[in-house]
Amino acid sequence: MRILLDIAGLSVAYGHVTALQDLSLAVPEGGIVALLGANGAGKTSLLKAVAGVVRPRSGRVVFDGRDITAAGVPARLADGLVLVPEGRRILVSLTIEENLLVGAHLRRDPDGVRRDIAAIYERFPNLGRRRHMAASCLSGGEQQMLAVGRAMIARPRLLMLDEPSLGLSPLFIEHLFALIRALNRDGITILLVEQNTAQALAVAHTAAVLELGRIVMAGDPAQLAGDPRLAEAYLGRAAGEPAALH
Repeated sequence: MRILLDIAGLSVAYGHVTALQDLSLAVPEGGIVALLGANGAGKTSLLKAVAGVVRPRSGRVVFDGRDITAAGVPARLADGLVLVPEGRRILVSLTIEENLLVGAHLRRDPDGVRRDIAAIYERFPNLGRRRHMAASCLSGGEQQMLAVGRAMIARPRLLMLDEPSLGLSPLFIEHLFALIRALNRDGITILLVEQNTAQALAVAHTAAVLELGRIVMAGDPAQLAGDPRLAEAYLGRAAGEPAALH
């Protein structure tokens, strides 16, 4: 199995506060890897370090066989490393189409951008019908779809999603995880940070649990779902109770 992203011995600190401690993680090409853990475990710090938003204190990040630890955010975007941040970060004063065009700021193929935007509207008809309206008109779930669409315009090879289901209705959560599966079937590798542990384990090919900046559990999602420690700490059910994977 080919490794697309290889994180080795990564440590991240904010002043005297350590967010990640000597963390190593491999993301196979074409897979979905879920990162689980409580608030403050270091999940978002890991995504930011991979995206280049924060610089690690030590360790290295290798993408597609090339060390990118010292590379800036634009270079990583150009390589196909794209982050959909927690909270979506939609520019609500811009139109839906203008938000999508933000994702194309490094591209130099206007015809390709137009085709990709048309494909986003085909996938998300609600966005297409309101393309010239301000993004503030969208519901939370629609804004999340716009955030994913904006990321797709950047043509990701690795798509990183930070708490994509946060604040969404149960119906939109189902749509979101169906979308994650569809994007992965289209060949996009996905690194998913998600508090909805049951849904994350259901969609992932592999999973890892972070605690205080370290990976404390990792492996097959079905096996992790049956682990009493994960069940009690993150799934909110008694040990021995079956997981609702699908």
